Amino acid sequence: MDFSYQLYSARNEASLDDTLKTLSSLGYTQVEGWGGQFEDPAALAQSLKNAGLTMPTAHMGYGQLEDTDAALKIAETVGIQTVYCPAPPSESFRTGGGNWQEFAEGLAKIATAFKAAGKGFGYHNHHWEFTKDANGKTPIELILEASPDTQWEMDLAWVVRANEDPIFWMDKLGSRITAVHVKDIAPAGEKLDEDGWADVGMGTLDWPNYINQIKAKTKARYFVAEHDKPSDAIRFARNAAAALKGYGV
Repeated sequence: MDFSYQLYSARNEASLDDTLKTLSSLGYTQVEGWGGQFEDPAALAQSLKNAGLTMPTAHMGYGQLEDTDAALKIAETVGIQTVYCPAPPSESFRTGGGNWQEFAEGLAKIATAFKAAGKGFGYHNHHWEFTKDANGKTPIELILEASPDTQWEMDLAWVVRANEDPIFWMDKLGSRITAVHVKDIAPAGEKLDEDGWADVGMGTLDWPNYINQIKAKTKARYFVAEHDKPSDAIRFARNAAAALKGYGV
């Protein structure tokens, strides 16, 4: 299993080409793309090839995914095997006003189309997906129940920030988890300029144990290093690569 790097972490870097080459030099063989990078899929594919990298997974926003044929064309051009929707489509979902069931059904339709095209499709969580509705269901359950073809990319640190136990969710839905975001949480009151996130291996999460649990309890094929707001994206990439290698990923 190779580890990957979510390029959203490097969204503020001046040159994507330089970033890709640096990631390759640090030992990455894979990266995970995000929606803002797909204006010119052919050029992106060439940049990846030049750096000796592949992009087996990517994030595309729900609005982008609603034009499913176009999304599939991007995936084919770039060589993406599985696309994950990274968040709900509007702020209302984050404040309790969104219709999660309707959203889940929309994702299910996209999953069906992706499967028919030979591609995987899934959803990436934040903390919003763990607030129970009147029936005791969480949004992440609604999303996965809407279609057996919708996979889950577990962002483990956001599960923790939702005051949930990731291992409980691995036990409950591990067969649906096909990728995991590897990020870390700084001690309380630290790294406030980075929204309280830490470089992998330098925070409070017991990643060696989590890695073992993920391997045992899920179908995850990808460990994707991510930092939502690094002050230095390359520093984060370097530290994450060292930590993941140390964990035997």
